[in-house]
Amino acid sequence: MKVLVTGGLGFIGSNFCRHMLAKYPDYEIINVDKVGIGANPANLHDIENDKRYTFIKGDICNPQLMNRLIHQVDAVVNIAAETHVDRSIVDPNVFLQNNTLGTFTILEGIRRHNHKARLLQVSTDEVYGEASEGSFTENSPPKPSNPYSASKAAADMFVLSYHKTFGLNVSITRCTNNFGPYQMPEKLIPKTVIRALRDLPIPIYGKGTNIRDWIYVTDHCEAISTVLEKGEPGEIYNVSAGNEVTNIDIVKKIISILKKPEDLITFVEDRPGHDTRYSLDSSKTRKELGWKPKATFQEALESTVEWYLKNEHWWTPFATDVILHPTPWKLGGSR
Repeated sequence: MKVLVTGGLGFIGSNFCRHMLAKYPDYEIINVDKVGIGANPANLHDIENDKRYTFIKGDICNPQLMNRLIHQVDAVVNIAAETHVDRSIVDPNVFLQNNTLGTFTILEGIRRHNHKARLLQVSTDEVYGEASEGSFTENSPPKPSNPYSASKAAADMFVLSYHKTFGLNVSITRCTNNFGPYQMPEKLIPKTVIRALRDLPIPIYGKGTNIRDWIYVTDHCEAISTVLEKGEPGEIYNVSAGNEVTNIDIVKKIISILKKPEDLITFVEDRPGHDTRYSLDSSKTRKELGWKPKATFQEALESTVEWYLKNEHWWTPFATDVILHPTPWKLGGSR
């Protein structure tokens, strides 16, 4: 089977490419990535000489490129996306172009050039909006709160519409917050690790009471491959591990692992549209497809911190003042 992975040099994408080659010895992976923000060719140095792996530098918004690649494959796993909420506040247009129109380009490529190809759209729990109580199921309506989640929700709607209207073989995964190796320093966990290592103040939005459900990236990758293999056309599958933790508690856990003082913590102005809590019910994915997370949260967090300690050469080029800024959503045009 030949699989086209979009955004395969990013955090989730690179972990997924590696996961697929390890899980399926007979699969071929084509990785298309424009090498923009969040992408790093060093993420896949260990597999770049694997004969089953091909990298192509290119933009998923380029219809000529995507049509040619889609014609060659059996399935497309669309991971390519702009993902940082703070940046979506600064420049929403980039998120509309990459996340929504990029997905549309892929859908059109499948519809016109390879109608039998399967599409797995990798989405996010943020499309549901804030969970004041309970947990969202796949039947919960989208209610995005920021330009990032709106761009992903719009993409999901296009995907479902192309199944209904044109009969495309599509499925969607919606996952909670990922963490693990190769995550860019702009995100909460790596940013906290790096600022703590440099003895810099560690910024936390508001009072730090925002809750996210965390999942180790390898568990997410296993969920994606499981849905690709077993998921039903036209269906959505939530992916979560049940690790609901406040931001302040995440930061305190990291500080404890690094044996740093808690007085590094500093509370900063909250970003606009910051949802208080996300929570997903993933019982459908577990019961129907037999997937379940393997990593325990504390052990995975310790392993992640250890990875950043051992791979300073990887993150140092990206750990600029802008990337590590306490309130990046305020940077405006300087970003």
